[in-house]
Amino acid sequence: MTIEKVNLKDAFASFSDHWSPKIAGDINDAQVKLAKFEGKFDWHHHDHEDELFLVVAGTMRMGLRTGDVDVGPGEFIIIPRGVEHCPEGLDGECHVLLLEPKTILNTGNVVTEKTVTELDRL
Repeated sequence: MTIEKVNLKDAFASFSDHWSPKIAGDINDAQVKLAKFEGKFDWHHHDHEDELFLVVAGTMRMGLRTGDVDVGPGEFIIIPRGVEHCPEGLDGECHVLLLEPKTILNTGNVVTEKTVTELDRL
């Protein structure tokens, strides 16, 4: 087994598409994913999975039915299962590290043009 480190700056520079998470690593039954957000995503929820969104660069607005939360570099937000949410990259591109179960579908309970069923691995 080879143990490798991940340089986030280099990893984010290796892709340019938005709303298409890339697998950066596996940890137990979860995955560390990197994604670039730009503009608004789709409202959705996950019936069985919690999600962690850690902003690396830029600013993300997490739309919540109870009120929006802006998340800046070095900050994270955890969305519990069942909570409807809508991520948005503010002021251009936002780089986000996600920690979520391997079973998760990026658009949760809905299927849209942003749904990604087969994730690329960095």
